[in-house]
Amino acid sequence: MLKFGIHDFINAQPLRDALKTMGDWTKVDIHTETPAHLADQLNQGELDLAMIPAIEYLKHADRLRLLPGVSVASRGQVSTVLLVSKYPLETIESLAIDNRSRTSVTLLKLLFKNEMSPELNWVECDPNPEKMLEEHDAALIIGDPALGFKKEGTTIYDLSEEWYQRTGKTFVHAVIAVREGVEIDERIVEIFRVAKQEGLMKIASTVRNQARLTGFPEPLLLDYLQNKIRYNLGGEELDGLSHFQSLCKSAGLIEKKTPFEFAFDEGTI
Repeated sequence: MLKFGIHDFINAQPLRDALKTMGDWTKVDIHTETPAHLADQLNQGELDLAMIPAIEYLKHADRLRLLPGVSVASRGQVSTVLLVSKYPLETIESLAIDNRSRTSVTLLKLLFKNEMSPELNWVECDPNPEKMLEEHDAALIIGDPALGFKKEGTTIYDLSEEWYQRTGKTFVHAVIAVREGVEIDERIVEIFRVAKQEGLMKIASTVRNQARLTGFPEPLLLDYLQNKIRYNLGGEELDGLSHFQSLCKSAGLIEKKTPFEFAFDEGTI
């Protein structure tokens, strides 16, 4: 049975719900954690494949392979990767960062580091937006706490929207990566393809469940999952991921630019 890790943010629920509904016959054992912890567990060999931050895949692309067809991506505003600042960016002295997803921190550095002071204090914090902004000049708020977040007297930058405005490309937040030595066959690829399709068809049900669990309004969740999140890993997503990889390499955030390798060649299906 394959050990599969999937993160616990709302945007992963359609895929996770579908996989759970499909049952034990899939022979996929589902483990849930934060994106950053999943990356660590995959690298330590505790998982066979996992949905991990894109930057973690890029750092280890020489020994990780991509599962075809599935990602968490956005093209324009996403509403769950926010830089919230109480002051002009060039004047802030401390920035609280939610480090559960390392891709968001990397994206923030690529987009805004030149606009911030070199002496800026980057402080890792628990994901509590109000406390982060109470104790610091600005905060990187990601995932579910960012959904619908507003605070008087602040400026809010949606990092996915900023990326799209500057590059015109899709941004890939997370991919499903497979570690070395794990064999992925047509059956596994088809299971995830079907789970993605089933999850998308049943988004209304996922929205109702998540609204009950989280208290978020159903229209907010429906707009988020249906209109802002993309679950494909096709040409547009790979183009955006490749551009992100190039920028990370130029900025010294990854050591090398490794060609993407897939865990299964879909051309053989």
